[in-house]
Amino acid sequence: MRSWLNAVANREYIEQLQSVIPHLHACKSSWVDTVPVREVFRGKTVRQGDVEVFDLIGHPKAKRCYAWSYDEPEKFITILELPPVKSAHDAVKVGVAYQVKKERKARGKK
Repeated sequence: MRSWLNAVANREYIEQLQSVIPHLHACKSSWVDTVPVREVFRGKTVRQGDVEVFDLIGHPKAKRCYAWSYDEPEKFITILELPPVKSAHDAVKVGVAYQVKKERKARGKK
């Protein structure tokens, strides 16, 4: 029973992520895989969790997108597979850097 509940919850989560892609990237997508990623910066884990991988359908430049959620209430981040991003690990690095920059800007720092 528990594995069935996890499968349903996971499917709903993937569908939530997938519903964000057309709004941000003006294309459809197809789920491919779940990749566990742990990103460490200066000896501290800054992100640990699964990254969902989607093939993009109809995007003019990218063929793949990486997506995950963060914070409460859930916020979603999607990173296109465009240089320098070549993997889920690369996407997390870019995503973490973006979030740090966004937080610094919100606090009035450069």
